[in-house]
Parts: sequence; C-alpha cells; structure tokens
Amino acid sequence: MITMAREVSAEGRLITVILFTVLIAITLGITIWASRQTKSATDFHSGGRGFSGIQNGFAIGGDYMSAASFLGIAGMIALYGYDGFLYSIGFLVAWLVALLLVAELLRNSGRFTMADVVSYRMKQRPVRTAASVSTLTVSIFYLLAQMVGAGALVALLLGIQPGETYLGMSADVAKIVGIVTVGLLMIVYVSFGGMKGTTWVQIVKAVMLMTGAAMLCLLVLSIYNFNFGALMDDAAKASGVGDAFLEPGQRYGVEVANDAWQTMVNKLDLISLGLALVLGTAGLPHILIRFYTVPDSKAARKSVNWGIGLIGTFYLFTLILGFGAAALVGKEAITAQDAAGNAAAPQLAEEVGIHFGGDFLGAVLLALIAAVAFATILSTVAGLTIASSSSLAHDFYNSVLRRGKASEQEEVRVARFAAIGVGVVAIVLAIFAQSLNVAFLVALAFAIAASANLPTIVLSLFWKRFNTAGAVAGIYGGLISAVGLVFFSPVVSGKVNAAGESASLFPKGVDFAWFPLENPGLVSIPIGLLCAIVGTLMSKEKDDVKFARLQVRALTGAGAERATSD
Repeated sequence: MITMAREVSAEGRLITVILFTVLIAITLGITIWASRQTKSATDFHSGGRGFSGIQNGFAIGGDYMSAASFLGIAGMIALYGYDGFLYSIGFLVAWLVALLLVAELLRNSGRFTMADVVSYRMKQRPVRTAASVSTLTVSIFYLLAQMVGAGALVALLLGIQPGETYLGMSADVAKIVGIVTVGLLMIVYVSFGGMKGTTWVQIVKAVMLMTGAAMLCLLVLSIYNFNFGALMDDAAKASGVGDAFLEPGQRYGVEVANDAWQTMVNKLDLISLGLALVLGTAGLPHILIRFYTVPDSKAARKSVNWGIGLIGTFYLFTLILGFGAAALVGKEAITAQDAAGNAAAPQLAEEVGIHFGGDFLGAVLLALIAAVAFATILSTVAGLTIASSSSLAHDFYNSVLRRGKASEQEEVRVARFAAIGVGVVAIVLAIFAQSLNVAFLVALAFAIAASANLPTIVLSLFWKRFNTAGAVAGIYGGLISAVGLVFFSPVVSGKVNAAGESASLFPKGVDFAWFPLENPGLVSIPIGLLCAIVGTLMSKEKDDVKFARLQVRALTGAGAERATSD
C-alpha cells in the first residue's frame, strides 16, 4: 500500500497527453460525421428519432454516469465505506421512478423538450418560459461541477506540483486550460453534431467507461483471488476505523454524542439527499430529452431497461473500485492527492499497474483511466449543453418570442448559437468557481429537478384539473425554494471542519445560515408540489378536451411528431 501521493512520471504524462489527443480526435470525427446527417430540427434536437433502444440505453448510461459518479462515488466509498455507496443506491433506484412514471409517457406526449409535455394543454408562453428557466438553471449547476472537475483532473493527471510547470503550464493554468478545452469541445459537439453527434459521443464514452471499469475491477479482484470478503476486510483495516467502515454513520446520519438536535439534523439530511437523488433523475432535462431520440414507446422502455442494466453494473463496479482504493492506496495517500477523494480511481489504477508490471504499466493504466474520466466529462457536458440549447431555441425563441412561427432552419440556427452562448457562460463561471467547493452543485441540480420539474411533469400527465397557473407556480416555487434554502444553508456559510477551517463557500466568520440541512429536497420538493396544487386551485382555467387528447398521446404517441399544441 502506498502512503503518499506519487509524482507523475514523464512517461505517464506523455501517455496521458497521447490518449487524451486520440480520444478528442475520435469524438471530433464522430461530430463531423454527425454534422453531415443533421439537416432538420428533428435531427438536431432528437437525432431524427432513429436510435434503437439498445443504442439509446448506452447513450443514457453515458449521459448519466458522470465524472461525479465515476470519480466522486469511488472516492467516497474509499473514504467513507458504506456511506459512500448510498449515492450509488440512490442513483440506481431513481431509474425505477423514471421508468414507471416518465419514460414511455414522455416519449409519446412530447416532441423535443420537457416543456412540450408540460405546456401542451396550457398557455404556451408562461409555461415554456418557466421550463426554459428551470432547464437552464439545472444544466448550469451541473455543468459547473463537471467543468471544474475537468480542470482539476487535467492538473492532477499531469502531476504538476506547486512551483513546477509542464508544457509551460503551472497547476493553476492547467486547470483553466482543462476548463476551456472541455467548454470548447462541448460547443463543437453540440453546435455541429446536434443530438446525433452527442448521442454517439455518449455511446462511445459508455463503452469506454464500462470496459475500463470492468478491467480495473478484475485486476483488483485478482489480487485477492476474487475473494471480495478479503478485499472488504483489508479496506476496513486500512480505513483507520475498523469494522465501522462497513457500517452506516461515517458521513451521513452521524450520531453526535449529547446533541440530539444535530443527530436529528444529520439523519434528516440523509433522507433529504435520498429524496433528491431518487426523484431528481426523472426531472433532469438532459435525461428527459433522451427519450425523444427513439422511434416509439417500446424502444423508450427498452432503452431505460438497458440504461438500468448498464448503470446498475457500473455502480457495482464502483463498490470494488472504492474498496480497492481504500485497501491498496490507503486513506492517507488518497486525501494527500485530493481531499475529497476524487483521485481515488486513477490512483488505484496506477497502484494496480505497478503491482502487476512496474512503473510503466502503472503509468499506462493511470493514463487509460484518466482518458475514461475525461471522456466521461465530455459526454455529460455535451448532454447538458444540448438540453439547454434545445430548450432555449425550441421553447423560448420559437414558442415564446416567435409564437411558434420560426422555421425549422431558423430554430436549428438559434439552437447552435445558444450552444455557443451556454458554453461561453459555463467556461467563464467555471473559471471563477474553480477555487470553490462545488461538490454540492450536482446534488443541488437533482434537488431542483425533483422540486421544480418532476411535480409539474407528473401532474400534467395525470391530473385533469392541472392548469397554467399550477405549472408556473410549481416550477418557480420548486426552483426558488431549492436554490434559496441552499443559499441559507451550511453549504454556503457557517460550517467549520475539524481543523477549524471553513467548510462552506464563504470564508470562516461569515455566517448567515438559518436552514440546518445541506440538502434542500426534504423541504423544497413538498414546496414545489404544494405550489403546483395551490396555483392550480386558485385558477379557474380548465381544458378537459386537451387533457383527453394528452392521455391519448401518452398512451399511443399519436400526434406527438406534429406541433405540440393542437
């Protein structure tokens, strides 16, 4: 077991740069090919609805298994054992909600975006505006986390130590280069390749991720003669807390001696996080638009089933990777490289390679896993960007500003400019946010999706009385409550770690937190639902005929390929 962070060798750096270059060349080649196949709005927004269930299942996996899943969860398991695996469970269970409540009905009812379904039997402009605001907010929060992670990953994998440079770059410059590179690539993928290019990038990424993770898991298990129990025992011993590593309470739901209030807050925070993860997936814009890329509802169900299979298998892999990192790398070395544990999987790859073939194989495996992680980031940011650009072009520009009179060519042109705009904003914000603790951004994106998007989608599909006022109130109520509660939570101010340093976004000494939970879902989700119900009941608007039409669409898909408001 290594006890300190290793320095990256010159060979390792060279191999990493070569693999990154090859990966970028492959994905750009896919984008160029897809750009020649993208001619209409349907091609740009939904890939011509021509992907099979299996292909879309792999794309869903590629879109969903983000850098936070690959690097973050493996690191959390390595540092916190059982509690780290809770994220995996939440992310996986969430797909049952998506399968049972959303996938087939959304595919049948809409055309390009979430707002197609929500606004169908309502006043188009206010509902589509609200849906665009929600889509953009969720996507930006998610994008920031991915892009800041990309910058940190590039600096980490090039092994640039303080005071050192590589290719003329210091560590800080390398982080900015990583952010800008990812931002420019995602602009190219989306603006030129549209949904076809993005989908194929996600499929390639999913194959790479599953292959790389499976290979690393097999190598780790072979060290222990495929005895997972022995691996868990070693991980527990190396953790410093013994068998408690394999039990709940290391990170979430922690019981604080002689402090019943804090104990209760910790347990409620765990429930709140679980609610956001389980319910948020079915409201994530970049996941919802994936259901429009298949030709029929049967393919939509099949794609979710394949997605669940791939994602479930991958999260089992994270269990082996996390425990493997704890046992073979060690907590001290993991936290020395990255305090949050995000480098645990690459460190494990290097250590396993050294175990089997010395420093050279260690450098090769490290570079391979680094390339997979980089592909993971590229795939996710491309999915988020196309969700944002499609919503801005289709929902806001065409339906709100042009009142549905824009041509397909005009809508696609605006979507491409929107992709550039979203990319530039994300690059600038990520550069300024890179020194902040952005780990909460993914959880916040899930909380907003669960609070603002999911209630309005479900009520639109199943409640005859639901109307424009309810949809607008639900979206804005859930969005404002989720963001507002986090702003006044310990995530932003007032939290101090064991070393006496600030563990919040604001520095030590600044404390305006009054909401005790770090995850707002337990409160913001009911608020979003309540706002939708109260808003509906306060308005007399009602359209039974359109609800009946929506039910027919939801069950059969008839008419969804045409304009979304007949």
